[in-house]
Amino acid sequence: MKRDVVVVGGGLAGIAAALRCADAGARVTLVERRGKLGGLTWSFRRKGRWFDNGQHVFLRCCTAYRALLDRLEATGLTTLQPRLSVPVLAPGARPAVISRNGLPAPLHLAGALARYHHLSLAERVRLGRPALALRRLDLEDPALDEVRFGAWLADHGQSPAAIAGLWNLIALPMLNVAADEASLALGAMVFKTGLLDAADAGDIGWSKVPLGVLHAETAVRTLEAAGVEVLLGSPVQSLEATGPAARVLSAKDRALRADAVIVTTAPEAAAGLVGGGVLGPVERLGASPIVNVHLVLDRRVSELEMFACVGSPVQFVFDRTDSAHFGDPGGAASSEQCLSISLSGADAEIGRRPEELISSYLGHLSEVLPEVKGANLLDGVVSRERAATFRATPGSAALRPAETTSLERVFVAGAWCRTGWPATMEGAVRSGNAAAAAALSRLGALRTEAGELAEVSS
Repeated sequence: MKRDVVVVGGGLAGIAAALRCADAGARVTLVERRGKLGGLTWSFRRKGRWFDNGQHVFLRCCTAYRALLDRLEATGLTTLQPRLSVPVLAPGARPAVISRNGLPAPLHLAGALARYHHLSLAERVRLGRPALALRRLDLEDPALDEVRFGAWLADHGQSPAAIAGLWNLIALPMLNVAADEASLALGAMVFKTGLLDAADAGDIGWSKVPLGVLHAETAVRTLEAAGVEVLLGSPVQSLEATGPAARVLSAKDRALRADAVIVTTAPEAAAGLVGGGVLGPVERLGASPIVNVHLVLDRRVSELEMFACVGSPVQFVFDRTDSAHFGDPGGAASSEQCLSISLSGADAEIGRRPEELISSYLGHLSEVLPEVKGANLLDGVVSRERAATFRATPGSAALRPAETTSLERVFVAGAWCRTGWPATMEGAVRSGNAAAAAALSRLGALRTEAGELAEVSS
C-alpha cells in the first residue's frame, strides 16, 4: 500500500524531500503558497531583462546540491570552475588572485597566498598558523559554537586587516555575517570543508541562467514526471498531527490526508504550523539579510566573470549579462553589460532607498573598475532578502532543530535545520534529504507495526 506524504514548501529543501519520497514509492503532494517553486532562489523580469533576487553560488564540495541539479537535469545550466580562481580588486591597487595550484591540500593555496599583496608580507606569513589550527579542530565539538570566529582568528595571530582583507572574503558570503560575529563552529566548517580538506573542494559554481529557470522550471517538470502533485498558490492554513494520520488544510479548504508531513518553510512559519514548543526557540536564530545591486551599463567595463573586492563596500561582483537576456532571440546588445553586486550580511544596506544604493555602489564600483566612469547607467535594480539566512552567531547550533520532531508523523527541513552546514543551498538540500529519509524510515516502521498487529489479530 502506498503511503501519502505531504511536503509543505517548494524551496530547495522541499523539492529535494519530495523527489526523495517519490523515488522511494510514496504518493507525494507538494504544497507551495507562492505561484512558483524555488523558495529563496527566484528571478524577476524588468524592462525586458531577467534579474535574480540574489547571487547564489555553490562549491565543488556541495555534493547534495550538485546531485539535485543532476536529478533536475539542470547541471548544464550552470558553470563550475575547473580550478578555483577569484580575482580580488581594491581601489588604487593592482588585482590579486586567490587560486589553487595542482598540489594537494593545504599546499594548493600556498603560492597564491604568498603572492597576495593585499596583505603585508608579515600578515601573509602568519596565515599558516590558523590554517593548520583549523585542520585540527573537531567540528563535532559543541564548544566551538561558543566562540566567535573573529576572536579565534585574532588569538591565532590574525590582524584586523588580515581578517578584513582575506578571511572575510570567504566567511562573509558563506555565513552571511562577518567573522567577528560568526560562530567558530560554522566558520571552521566552511574553511575546513571548502578549502582545507580537499584541493578542489572550493572551486566555485553558479547559474548561467535565471534562478527561476535553473530551479523552478526544471523542478516542476521533474516533480511531475516523478508523479508528485504540485499545488502552487496554496498556502497551508493548518496542520493537525494527531490520530492515525495527519491532516493538512491548504488554500481553498482542500484537506490533504498524510501518513507523513515534511514542513520546509521558514522557521517562524514552520513553528506556527507544527505548534508551540515543538521546534524549540527557533525564533532566537535571528535573521541576516542579503542585498544585491544590479547595474546595467551601456558598455562593457570588465571581462571578468566574477571578482571580489577589498578595501571597498563592494563585496562580490558577477557578470550576469547573458543571464539577464536569457531567452531573448537577439541576446544582449554587444556593448551592454549587466553587473550584479552581492552584499552579504547587509544590515547597513537593507533599509536604504534603492536609488541611494544604486548611486552609491555605482561610485564604489568605479573606484575598483575605473572604466565604469566612462559608462552610462541604463538601469539599476535593487533586490533584497531581509531574512535570507539565520544568523550564524555563537549559540546558533543549539537552536537548530533536527529533522524529526516530537510529533510522530511530522518532520522539518530547511537550511536553518541542524545540518552542520551554514544556511546555503547545499544545507537546504541536505536537510530535505535527511527529512525525507527520516519520514520514509518512520513509514517503514509503521508498515511493519501494522503488519505485526494484523498477524497477531489473525
